[in-house]
Amino acid sequence: MAETPPENSSDLFEPAPDAGREAAQPVNPPLADRMRPRSLEEFVGQEHILGPDMPLRRLIEEGRIPSMILWGPPGSGKTSLGRLMAEYVGAAFESFSAVLAGVKDVRKVVERARRRQWVEGGPTFLFVDEIHRFNKAQQDAFLPHVEEGLIVLIGSTTENPSFEVNAPLLSRTTVFQLQPLDEEALGVILRRALEDSERGVAGRDGGPLVIGDDVADLLVGLADGDARVLLSLLEMAEAAAEGEITTGLVSDLLQRKTLRHDRTGESHYNLISALHKAVRGSDVDGALYWLARILEGGEDPLFVARRVVRMAAEDVGLADPRALNVALAARDIYHFLGTPEGEIALFEAVAYLALAPKSNAVYTAEKESRRAASENPSYPVPLHIRNAPTRLMKDLGYGAGYRYDHDYDDKLAPQGYLPEELADLRFYHPTDQGLEAKLRERLDWLRGRRAELMEEESKGQEEEEQ
Repeated sequence: MAETPPENSSDLFEPAPDAGREAAQPVNPPLADRMRPRSLEEFVGQEHILGPDMPLRRLIEEGRIPSMILWGPPGSGKTSLGRLMAEYVGAAFESFSAVLAGVKDVRKVVERARRRQWVEGGPTFLFVDEIHRFNKAQQDAFLPHVEEGLIVLIGSTTENPSFEVNAPLLSRTTVFQLQPLDEEALGVILRRALEDSERGVAGRDGGPLVIGDDVADLLVGLADGDARVLLSLLEMAEAAAEGEITTGLVSDLLQRKTLRHDRTGESHYNLISALHKAVRGSDVDGALYWLARILEGGEDPLFVARRVVRMAAEDVGLADPRALNVALAARDIYHFLGTPEGEIALFEAVAYLALAPKSNAVYTAEKESRRAASENPSYPVPLHIRNAPTRLMKDLGYGAGYRYDHDYDDKLAPQGYLPEELADLRFYHPTDQGLEAKLRERLDWLRGRRAELMEEESKGQEEEEQ
């Protein structure tokens, strides 16, 4: 008995509904779309995964392309790579954006893939742009079809998949990280677009396009690693130019370079991490550069101010207590002056913190004291340092035997302040940096002197008892 084809097999090759599927190619597609590479040999960049004998290149050449997540910044070639892989193995290519699509659209793609498999026996590559925008339930919808091998899922994301893709789906895919394109790669892409008369701008109606090396360097710099931005800038400049693209024309078209920075994504945390670590490492130039990158990228300066206060407490500490005051003053100054005038205070604070002596002794003491508090029993407060506001409390011994330190020489009474069970613990260990070197001397003396007084007190009590 012949196998019955899936229902509605007649519409196998009909256009998919608009929602969730890639729109039909426009009559005059943008330059960035026209210049997509048509072969792996045309693909520029990502040699760490696509170079000779590199892992993804081998998988493609052997026709063993797995479901994968392509993780990288905008314009690094994720969509182009997905298309090329499908073409290389002769697979159908379905594409939609997670911003516009939902589970219903996934089901429709799966239905088409199943019908296609029945008719042709070939695989379907499903490219999901911005897969991190799907919630857990939506991502789970792919699982059975990936496991079955019905679809090869190519998820594209600009965000760290360890945080944005749920664990079951992540375990069934291979993650390949794409890097921002360097200036050499962008230069190759720019030259191709300028020289290609079929897809590029060489065949423009207005005649040959003149562009100097200085303008080419400017366009590459403005693209900031993003091929799509580079080609969009070229297209805008070409449309506005009268035969020659000048630096003035480019500047007029794009008043300000847009730096790669996502206030809620991974670059947000990477840039803040770079700033914090440069301050900790006493590299004032690095710290100022990362601060500039963060602010130029549009980060909220008050968020930066809060991080700077944290740096002062965590990494400078008591080596220079003034650092915390400088950080707090910078926050208040920015709050008072706003952007851009108040941002100079943030640069001043970051420079001060980078140059200040460093100590994380208080930070370490905080962690050690918290650990002691959480890992030990809730020992009672020693009676002599308890508060005794009522007669009953006094009758129960609260405050009994407490010595008022100001009444003693050196302002030290022969008594301890930790529970007896923890009396030997030490949490704060000052460094030899800045003011903390003097504090260390003071602390060593205080600890030694108190030990002497308590020993003398103990001997006196033994002699009285005898």
